[in-house]
Amino acid sequence: MNNKVKIINDPVYGFLRFPEQELMELIDHPWFQRLRNIKQMGVAHLVFPGATHSRFHHSLGACHLMGMALDELQTKNIELSKQERTAARMAILLHDIGHGPFSHALEHSLIENISHENISQLIIKQLNKKYTGLLDIALEIYNHSYPEKFLHQLTSSQLDVDRMDYLNRDSFYTGVSEGIIGYDRILQMLTVHDGDIMVEEKGVHSVEKFIIARRLMYWQVYLHKTVLGAEQLLVKILKRAKYLAAQGESLFATPTLHYFLSKMLTAEDMQNHEENIEIFCMLDDADIMASIKTWVTHKDKVLSMLCSMLIDRKLFKVVISNTSLEEMLQEKKKSLTSLLHLDNKEIEYFVFTGITSNYTYDIGDENIKIAMKNGMVKDISEVENSLINQALAKPVHKNYICYFQPL
Repeated sequence: MNNKVKIINDPVYGFLRFPEQELMELIDHPWFQRLRNIKQMGVAHLVFPGATHSRFHHSLGACHLMGMALDELQTKNIELSKQERTAARMAILLHDIGHGPFSHALEHSLIENISHENISQLIIKQLNKKYTGLLDIALEIYNHSYPEKFLHQLTSSQLDVDRMDYLNRDSFYTGVSEGIIGYDRILQMLTVHDGDIMVEEKGVHSVEKFIIARRLMYWQVYLHKTVLGAEQLLVKILKRAKYLAAQGESLFATPTLHYFLSKMLTAEDMQNHEENIEIFCMLDDADIMASIKTWVTHKDKVLSMLCSMLIDRKLFKVVISNTSLEEMLQEKKKSLTSLLHLDNKEIEYFVFTGITSNYTYDIGDENIKIAMKNGMVKDISEVENSLINQALAKPVHKNYICYFQPL
């Protein structure tokens, strides 16, 4: 076994160190290498040209931050075995391994009613079999069943290293400075009290900035109206392709994508048949784009038009509003039906409404706890003069309409 420390150069943090041979085996596994070909931000590069970084980048970065967090906790006499430390790093390294092509954009398009977190869990279980129990503790940490619950909180909570990395990384690659956070300051302020991860009181303002940065990045980047329109266009393309496949239409697709278009798999199929997971782990952005480029000339008018729009970047026009858009929907349907010569079902691919939501801070979900100097523990929203008050903690829901805009 090669015990040499592996060093990877990352544009965000500099040199990332991987002294654990077990981690390098997982990184070198084809199922993890697949993440190189899945864009972290889906189709956001159509709006922010630099946003072409991958889930591979993000997973390595989150693993690096986990190491920093555990190093800091160790200086505060929070003892972890080498095995626990490695397991926590494995859990965060693999937390996104279940993402499909274009990340969140197509999360429920290829396989309905199963999240990427659940697919990640199924993949980790299969890897654990291949490595004969190597991932036992990592799986428990991922599932929130390991006794040291703060290890799960560092992996998945409202103040986890996953969010710290994607805010920092997505800000870097989009050039949107609002996402920059003081991740190093937050990590140095971490502590554990009664088994829960907490932030020392003197770090409260860094946490506030972290939460506000997340809110701003959602409205400015992740839920940017053109990004939203591009994602919905991709969803409509896959919906039409699945419809045509179900009708028995001849439809070019890469072998891996063809498998999922023709099988119409459910969550139960993924859970009960390991071969479906193995085939899923061969699917990435390239399968989707190769097929879409070919579908531009498909005889089905709806599929052909949708694919041409994406390839030529003639994206949906999007209006976001706090009020109902029903009247606008009916107007657009009427005018586009006449213009495009489509029936009532087909027109719904070219004009439709939906709701988008932004949760700045969810009071009911793995709260961010502050360890006060007087020994008390408070939720971040209860700290005196905190920016994160009850009003800001309420989710914001907005209506949107996407519609085809003739030239």
